[in-house]
Amino acid sequence: MEIIAYGVLVDERPLLQEAFDQAFGGHHELRCLKLFLNRDTAPTAVGHEVVLSSVNDTLDAEVLRDLAKGGTKMIAQRATGYNNVDLTAAREHGLTVARVSYYSPHSVAQFAWALALAVNRRIVRAAHRTREFDFRLDGLMGRDLNGRTAGVVGTGKIGTVFARIAHGFGMRLLGWDIAENPDCVALGMEYVPKERLFAESDLVSLHVPLAPETYHLVNADMLGLMRENAVLVNSSRGGLVDTDALLATLRAGRLSGVGLDVYEEEAGVFFLDKSLEVMTDERLARLMTFPNVLVTSHQAYFTRDAVGQIAATTVRNIEDYFANRTSDDTLLRHGR
Repeated sequence: MEIIAYGVLVDERPLLQEAFDQAFGGHHELRCLKLFLNRDTAPTAVGHEVVLSSVNDTLDAEVLRDLAKGGTKMIAQRATGYNNVDLTAAREHGLTVARVSYYSPHSVAQFAWALALAVNRRIVRAAHRTREFDFRLDGLMGRDLNGRTAGVVGTGKIGTVFARIAHGFGMRLLGWDIAENPDCVALGMEYVPKERLFAESDLVSLHVPLAPETYHLVNADMLGLMRENAVLVNSSRGGLVDTDALLATLRAGRLSGVGLDVYEEEAGVFFLDKSLEVMTDERLARLMTFPNVLVTSHQAYFTRDAVGQIAATTVRNIEDYFANRTSDDTLLRHGR
């Protein structure tokens, strides 16, 4: 059987192929495509019982209907998030859907800190200057983190690692989540309403999943509560931040720095080379004009360790499907 994978990155492919070969030993073939799965590309999946999707694929009702008509029975999402998958439609079409519920939380938490440190200490601006032999320090002053307050929005596995690093910097910890994490409490974290967290934090980092109740969690009201010289970091999902409200906040000269590894309209842009095209997304283009904003292309998870774990879990999900098993990674299960 040939299994098809969409949105496969160059550095991801050998790790995915290695995990696939170890599991199936030539009994099944893997076809890796760079193109993303959407309404235009869905016909390429015809005849493939198992489809491996990426976080930037569009798996709405129309795409899922076309996949089911073409013979697809199982979708293995190579990511933790699955807000791009219409589970209601998948259930209607009898599709099995699985995801990767866990991979190295250190990869994302460490990258979130890389963004925070980069914008706080003006690393990108400094690097651009020194590359042109401009060694002035004007405009590069940052702030010590020791003794300041880190607000961690979402204290699951990734948020907990982020909090541990903040604790290592000697920061006061505030947290917000639906339930307190004992590991974070042990670090001295105080759980508070989100309004207080945004108002008192010098650094706010987002680590909650995107769901209806968290969509635009960071809106004009929350941004209005933040300190003028605070730093905001989002390495979770773009839809957590209201981009228009963020732009208005930045235009008002508020926030010392913003680090974004995700963007709410990133599909069709991130992971692609747009350097020879006109950027038609005016909001993204506007974000890029602010010297205190650093945007990266959804790479927080992108370490060899994490991608290797994602590949291995994806293969196990396929094995579970063939064996009619379920696991904690199974979102929907239908028999073959």
